[in-house]
Amino acid sequence: MQIDYLIIGQGLCGTWLSWFLMKENKTFAVIDKNEPITPSKVSAGIINPVTGRRMVRVWMAEQVLAFAHEAYTEIGKFLDITTISQKNLIDFFPNVHQRQVFLERIEEGENYLQSYPEQNQFNEFFNYNLGCGEIRGCCIVQLQNLVPAWRQYLLNNGRLVEETFEFEDLVINKESIRYHNIHAEKIFFCDGLSSFQNPFFRQLPFAPNKGEALIVEIPNLPGDHIYKKGFVLAPLEEGNLFWFGSNYQWNFPHANPTEEFYEQARRHLQAWLKLPFNVLEHKAGLRPATLERRPFVGLHPQQKNVGILNGMGTKGCSLSPWFANELVQNLVHNKGINPHADISRFQKILSL
Repeated sequence: MQIDYLIIGQGLCGTWLSWFLMKENKTFAVIDKNEPITPSKVSAGIINPVTGRRMVRVWMAEQVLAFAHEAYTEIGKFLDITTISQKNLIDFFPNVHQRQVFLERIEEGENYLQSYPEQNQFNEFFNYNLGCGEIRGCCIVQLQNLVPAWRQYLLNNGRLVEETFEFEDLVINKESIRYHNIHAEKIFFCDGLSSFQNPFFRQLPFAPNKGEALIVEIPNLPGDHIYKKGFVLAPLEEGNLFWFGSNYQWNFPHANPTEEFYEQARRHLQAWLKLPFNVLEHKAGLRPATLERRPFVGLHPQQKNVGILNGMGTKGCSLSPWFANELVQNLVHNKGINPHADISRFQKILSL
């Protein structure tokens, strides 16, 4: 098989990279084993324009969020599936300080935030005594629809190889690469956690963190908002089902779900929610985050036919389409990559 690009991994980064390459009429193949636990299979798919306890706008919010919504809508129409839905977030203040921060940010002119006009609207569903605010411009990406549907499209068109990628079988030539019977101009690694051990990119400052979540059934809770009080409660497409999480663990002995999180999350939901609920599933996954909280995008400074698209961290749903497109525009039209994401910023350590 002779192609332009070989892509390793079909999570969000691999999905978007292959999508934008297809739009540029480039030939490609994707190698992916379809592991049962990956970030895209654990994540709630929430896109939120503000972040952190200080309620600041996410990096590049104005460009990235609008682009992401357009991209998800376009690929959804192509695949004839629902990929994204707009749902504002109701933020129930967990303490007086967080309420004050929220109100101060409104006074400073943050138009993604507003005081919710009907403070008692959610009394029949939740316990809250410090009021709530609303974060506008939030979305939920239906990852459980998108990733499998795009995978099936790749399979149907002979563009997916379902196997484990083996580095020892990769041959790097001066102007191309070869892997088994696949000959390509360039190879790109979009394989999440596997890049931590990648001989080309393991020097990069990855900082994986672990997250856990529960899938809960809550009859009679409206699914037209995302709810937050410390933890996030996000509606899933199936009626009465919600995603409840997540935590951020930087030090962890293993990647499996833990009893500690399960009990903490269940107690939290019991105290917050007035409705009965049933826990159906407990999930855990490792996010491919970075020390700088900025992605790794571009071609290796020493191996110009080896590249990476990775390190999206907790903002993968919004950052992946933007930087996949930037990478493709760089490859096809020689346009620049944002210097905060371009891996050329690590030229020294990647040259060791």
